[in-house]
Amino acid sequence: MQETRQAARQRRRRRRLMVGTTAGLVVTGLLVCLVMTMQPDREEDAGRAPATAVANSQESHPPTSSGKKKSLAPSPSEISASPSAGAKKPKASPSPSPSPSPSSASPRKAPATSSLAGRIRPKSTYQGVATVYKAGVGDGACSYGPSGDMMIAAMNTTDYETSAACGAYVLVRAANGASVTVRITNECPLPCAPGQLDLSEQAFAELAPVSTGRIAITWSLLSPSTPGTISIRYKNGSSPYWCGIQAIGHRNPLARLEVRTGGGWRQLTRTDYNYFLSPDGSGCGGAIRITDIYGERLTIDGIALRPEVVQPTRFQFARH
Repeated sequence: MQETRQAARQRRRRRRLMVGTTAGLVVTGLLVCLVMTMQPDREEDAGRAPATAVANSQESHPPTSSGKKKSLAPSPSEISASPSAGAKKPKASPSPSPSPSPSSASPRKAPATSSLAGRIRPKSTYQGVATVYKAGVGDGACSYGPSGDMMIAAMNTTDYETSAACGAYVLVRAANGASVTVRITNECPLPCAPGQLDLSEQAFAELAPVSTGRIAITWSLLSPSTPGTISIRYKNGSSPYWCGIQAIGHRNPLARLEVRTGGGWRQLTRTDYNYFLSPDGSGCGGAIRITDIYGERLTIDGIALRPEVVQPTRFQFARH
């Protein structure tokens, strides 16, 4: 009897195990089906997300002409730089129009008067005062030497501009209507103020009695019909190893002086005593090229390296 009960209990235990195993298999199967059912949706969602992001990016930031997309935040150089700084100019597209559009035309060279003239500019009138000094033989800071024409003046230090005013012809007008043309041969140091001209006694007398000493004036740059040609002079002590060069008798103020070297034209530095220096001797005794404030360029050959000798040329700048 006891064995029969024990056998019955074992049969019931096996049935519970079979039912539990079957339930577990069913649950596992359901989970597998559920996972397989959900997997395609995740793959589809994963595929849509980047496509949407790219579409939004292209819509908000279209590609530039080079095919690259703009970054969302411009670099500091893009923020601070002007539109033309560092940017390539667009090439002109072929057009039947005889004249290119402003955006495709090559840039024009700036007028010479705005790029080569210094403080004293053509077609400008300056206000100031005229004072008077004893000019002696007419020599001065411009190092021209004695002058046969005493219609000369000293320019204030500011407008003298490291001898850039040397040789300039200036028309001076007084309030009483009198006028005189003078050539700048000297510098008027401080306290001479900007706009002030210190005239020789001979030149001042054309405007007012010398005893007046000081009068209000206006003045402007001239390009006169002065006869004669330009001369060249090498400074005392010049040699193939160092030289100073000066141009004399030019109608218009000089903007630069260059010498020809083995490497091409070399621009020399101008001193306040109106010589252009080649400290290592480059170009000394060779061809010289001078340019006036209007941009006219003259090339002078055949000037010997002879210090303190005024050597004439056959050249002169055009009148303006």
